[in-house]
Amino acid sequence: MNPMMDREARYGWGLRVAACVDLFNDGGYPEHAPDALLVGAGTIGEIVQVGMHSETRTPIYLVEFGSLVVGCLEEEIEPVAIDGIVETLA
Repeated sequence: MNPMMDREARYGWGLRVAACVDLFNDGGYPEHAPDALLVGAGTIGEIVQVGMHSETRTPIYLVEFGSLVVGCLEEEIEPVAIDGIVETLA
């Protein structure tokens, strides 16, 4: 794989996912304390946008967890089974 090429996103828009790890404020949410827990592991959300990190060329997923939208890496989320079926691409 050419390191200058974008890594293809594994997940698509509209996919229900769960946080694999606790997600903390990295400073992107000034209304929350620094390092505050934003989303607990196991919380269910939905991918509302898929983008690309400009420096690392890796996918970034905007996931809506209730009223909070959080940017996540693939390693931080996993698809949720619906009726026993796990989707990965939109």
